[in-house]
Amino acid sequence: MTPTPLPQVGLTEIEHLSSRADTVMQRLRDRVFAPGDKKQLALTFNVRTAAEMVGRSEKLIRDAEADGRLPEPAKDETTGRRTGYSLADVNRMREVFGTLPHRAPEDPPLVLSIQSFKGGVGKSTVTTHLAQYLALQGYRVCVIDCDSQASTTSIFGLNPDVDVDDSEDTLYPFFRFGGAKDLRYALRATYWPGIALIPANLGLYDAEYEFAARMVRDQSFVLDRLREGIETISDQFDVIVMDPPPALGMVSMSVMRAANAMVIPAPPNNIDFGSTAHFLKMMYSTLGELSRVGGEREYAFVKILATKMNDNKSAHLAIKRMMDAVFPQDMLSSVLKDSAEIDNATANLGTVYEMTGAATRTETHKRCRAYLDAVGREVEILMRKTWPSHYPALRKEGLL
Repeated sequence: MTPTPLPQVGLTEIEHLSSRADTVMQRLRDRVFAPGDKKQLALTFNVRTAAEMVGRSEKLIRDAEADGRLPEPAKDETTGRRTGYSLADVNRMREVFGTLPHRAPEDPPLVLSIQSFKGGVGKSTVTTHLAQYLALQGYRVCVIDCDSQASTTSIFGLNPDVDVDDSEDTLYPFFRFGGAKDLRYALRATYWPGIALIPANLGLYDAEYEFAARMVRDQSFVLDRLREGIETISDQFDVIVMDPPPALGMVSMSVMRAANAMVIPAPPNNIDFGSTAHFLKMMYSTLGELSRVGGEREYAFVKILATKMNDNKSAHLAIKRMMDAVFPQDMLSSVLKDSAEIDNATANLGTVYEMTGAATRTETHKRCRAYLDAVGREVEILMRKTWPSHYPALRKEGLL
């Protein structure tokens, strides 16, 4: 081989790169996570906000505290003022006043895939923020990280390489031949009240090989394995949100077969929208092929969400207008705009909904929160429209 002025990079050098990357991640983790290496939710709500969330007046909350139906609120030892209510406190109020928004037992849980075959479109951002929005409303949420890159797992406070055992904690044992019989083993409580997580790590990638080998012997096992697993835990949740890998593989196909609804993130630029168009064509072809083996699957809704939208870019505006014209019934009317708030939160392995203090009082934060809330609210309404028990309330609200 002809010598070059560049040093050669072999396995040893790549190992050093990997080791240094682990060091950076651990330093970041030490900086942003709470003492004891366990992430905690610092959100608190004053009585006015709590009353709005619960759907009852401040007076009713204070009366319930006075007569013992609710515990006395925590108070600052120095000032004697209330320190605020946690999300768990708010959910306790909802339980006392009967305003928890849970589906009825006979309603089907929403199994929602945030699906795309391309990375970098905002899939994990949508997954984590949507899950947290729904938890703030009082829903019981399960997040299933199906992506071996484990971005969603990291945002929920787990180090995939340290806190997650691929032989015990991820979907892999369930996918493995002769493995777990249901998914209850993998459920982990998170620091967010109302959100459980099935985490991922790099070991989950082995499921692709496991599936490929098993596909030769038993196609139906591979196609519907995840759907059958979700059925073993679905009675515990109102909504199950899945973050699949950004590739057309066995795991992605099983996610599409397991879901009963889908949101497709699509940034309004030529390359990403082209990938979305390609994804839709591949999805149609793939689902058609899979239906010949396991039967056809139907979705309560499939919606395209414009993500990373920048109103200052004329190309974004032009492509968004085209998307609205081509998909008039299929676009979410809400848009997730490009925001430094999301980037900053993600850089700290967190979300916009977790931010507290002075940072939440800026106009930039308020705008970003409004975008996220609008997306969450629109998906929430679609979800409720799949539950017959919610029809009377939806009619009363003028939404049905």
